[in-house]
Amino acid sequence: MRTIILSMITILTSIIGFAQNTNIKSELKTVTTTIKDSKGEKKIVKSEETNEVQKIALEDAKPNTLNIPIKDSPVDVTTKTKVTVDGVTKSVEVNHSAYYSINGLKYQIQPDKSGYVMTSPNSKNLTLLRKTSTNNYIFKNKDKFSVGYFDADGNLVLETYDEKTDAVILEKYNVVKH
Repeated sequence: MRTIILSMITILTSIIGFAQNTNIKSELKTVTTTIKDSKGEKKIVKSEETNEVQKIALEDAKPNTLNIPIKDSPVDVTTKTKVTVDGVTKSVEVNHSAYYSINGLKYQIQPDKSGYVMTSPNSKNLTLLRKTSTNNYIFKNKDKFSVGYFDADGNLVLETYDEKTDAVILEKYNVVKH
């Protein structure tokens, strides 16, 4: 009797463990470069792992239907880069593409070829975010020119100089977690 109960618990646990509520796609690119110079030969290995995770969300269920369509949901993309030079590995993990909110308005930050672009659903104006050498970002749109950074929680914090008050104004765009 005890064996049957333990077997049933094991089967139920394994069935529950196979439930999937996210779509996950991973891609790994590796480039190996060998450089010969007067000091000898250096081997550089660059590995870039890209993970795309999309939470599955279902539309509202309609009465008397069996199949429920999947609702479009945002995809979180994370890229990890590892560079190995002569056996020493450095790892970099940066991704700030997500939805952010401030004062009840929602913004989306997406990567582009030179940094990030911030868009708002109710405005066609683009805001550019460009990375500086000190891990800060230049925030530039039609009305504002600021310096920003991402805090430990992933929120975008902007610092804007106000000429009238001779002070720096802080604005915090909170990351929207689904």
